[in-house]
Amino acid sequence: MGRYIGPKTKISRKFGECIYGEDKYFERRKYPSGEHGNNRRRGKRSEYFIQLIEKQKAKYTYGILEHQFKKLFIESSRKKGITGELLLQFCESRLDNIVFRLKFAPSRSSARQIISHKHIMVNKSIVNIPSFRLKPGDKIEIREKSKKHPVILESINKKIGIIVEWLILDEKNMFGIFRIMPKRIQIPENIKEQLIVEFYSK
Repeated sequence: MGRYIGPKTKISRKFGECIYGEDKYFERRKYPSGEHGNNRRRGKRSEYFIQLIEKQKAKYTYGILEHQFKKLFIESSRKKGITGELLLQFCESRLDNIVFRLKFAPSRSSARQIISHKHIMVNKSIVNIPSFRLKPGDKIEIREKSKKHPVILESINKKIGIIVEWLILDEKNMFGIFRIMPKRIQIPENIKEQLIVEFYSK
């Protein structure tokens, strides 16, 4: 399969922030795992290391493999605009991310599973590809047969967080609209995209 399916708290501790959403275990220990924990002495981090960590953080956050992520970077670097912002826009416009942002799933990994099991429709057609790229104006909805799916219902009813301003959600009818492509300031993820651009530009 190739995706990371290990302990998520361990990854969050590696980056020093909760990248997978609410995590009570992370709140107890916000430092990297290891024998010496928070008391471990660390030398000065190189510029390359800092850039690598930021790239890894973005990959784990969006659940994208290295090959896919590099392809997104190459595509964003060839388009007119700010490369780092375009890269994040491509990540945000993936179907698995949008399903997560609309609260149809509690996490991006859960969103990928829901999509793969054909519970999601885009513009009235079933789409089972998590990496499917959406365009402004696209309508994302839960299939009629899937509207009582326990994971989807629980996620919607939890009402955790807010819907980002570039999406429209009709909670009652279980559909959302990808209104506009988000600007960098509208993307809530704590990612320093310029470091990623510098990493791949070497």
